[in-house]
Amino acid sequence: MWKPPERIRYETRPGEWPDAEQAARSLLFSPLRNKKLSLATRTWIPAMVPWRASLQGDVTPEVIDWYERFARGRPGAIVIEATGIRDIPSGPLLRISDDRYIPGLKKIVRAVKSASGGETKLFIQLIDFLGIKRRPPKDRYIRQFLKITDAHARALGLGRADEIAIREALLGLDDPALANVLTKRETEALLFGARERVTDTHIPAIKDLPQTLPGLFAKAAYRAEQAGFDGVELHYAHAYTMASFLSKLNTRGDGYGGPTQRRIRLPLEVLEAAQKATGPDFIIGCRLLSEDCISGGSDISDSIFFAAKLAEAGLDFLSLSRGGKFEDATQPAVGQAIYPYTGRSGYECMPHFISDQQGPFGRNVAPSAQIRHALRQQGQDIPIITAGGIHSFEQAEAILQNGQADVIALARQSLADPDWFLKARSGHGADIRTCKYSNYCEGLDQKHKIVTCQLWDRSDLDSKNIRLTPDGKRRLTAPDWP
Repeated sequence: MWKPPERIRYETRPGEWPDAEQAARSLLFSPLRNKKLSLATRTWIPAMVPWRASLQGDVTPEVIDWYERFARGRPGAIVIEATGIRDIPSGPLLRISDDRYIPGLKKIVRAVKSASGGETKLFIQLIDFLGIKRRPPKDRYIRQFLKITDAHARALGLGRADEIAIREALLGLDDPALANVLTKRETEALLFGARERVTDTHIPAIKDLPQTLPGLFAKAAYRAEQAGFDGVELHYAHAYTMASFLSKLNTRGDGYGGPTQRRIRLPLEVLEAAQKATGPDFIIGCRLLSEDCISGGSDISDSIFFAAKLAEAGLDFLSLSRGGKFEDATQPAVGQAIYPYTGRSGYECMPHFISDQQGPFGRNVAPSAQIRHALRQQGQDIPIITAGGIHSFEQAEAILQNGQADVIALARQSLADPDWFLKARSGHGADIRTCKYSNYCEGLDQKHKIVTCQLWDRSDLDSKNIRLTPDGKRRLTAPDWP
């Protein structure tokens, strides 16, 4: 993962924890009431992919345990991991692409509601993503994957040579010479793995995304409602399809790219379709980037425009993240797929304890505050959820008191200690396991390995009734408290 060149080392120092009376008087542990969205406290666990689903996208006992454990800490809301809306193979990632997934999803809902005493609202994040291939070996790419064209023959000076001869000639070139023969996209496919973009409108399925995606998202939202979720979070962030439509890099010429009002068009159509497919009390929010954090990408002014349009269209909440793009990700090893959180924009999404002068804690707070302020000036009171390196009560409470957000989301910190909310609220903050922001969990995610936390995954492995990773070396959920 990319790290700032300053390489300043930070330690988490959470400061003073409240006693139970102070917590009861805090904004953090006060209710939120906003139109359809009501929370018992202003605390939130954002979507994290733990890689516990089956290879067919089914809910497994390990998935249920994962969310039940978070629910016992009684956060105001939990967002279930990014869940695929297409009925296609996508590894151990949850899917909601067919009615056959509803029974399993109902089990998650029941487990969370029971463990939290009905206190925790439960949302599921709906995601679409385009095709991506692993980085191939050079010889296999040239022999098997590269589509030979007349341009290759001309660049090699081979005239009417057959395809086999052209491939052999390409194999004989060193990397700089090969880059002069291949197109930019062909070179990228060789060095990083082939990746589809929303601008690849020569591909019929990508050209037709504006026609197909609203229906896919709407059906997924309907299934979520049937499964008993309180609402859905439309995934409009990071490196995936909807965020790519929003990005300033989207230059589609069909009315869905270019100026901001065209780039927001499909996200608004998806939102409208989901609203029509679900009941009047069903909550529909989205995850949105405050900034792309890449060269030529969308900035805070774009995000303010998008947020305002979504709020005007009746979006129920706005959960803000930042960065996490493919465009600046580091080169993967041969046989591995590019991972969108390894470049500078990925660092902005998941800052490491080695950082710059700004530090890794709360890097998204100021942009979130800008978006919230702009919306309030326009008369929009949509709740703003902020996340990113937040781990202490003092930090969270100050953000709320200063009007920088309405709800505080803790991802890595809640993974480090799912009981953070319960401990802080009951005056036991000193017992909290504080995240070190080493990104151990992110490293597991990058390899699509079952995600755990280094602060607890080797603890009490001999305890009864705990599930372990297949190799038996890590526990799958945090130890119980007390």
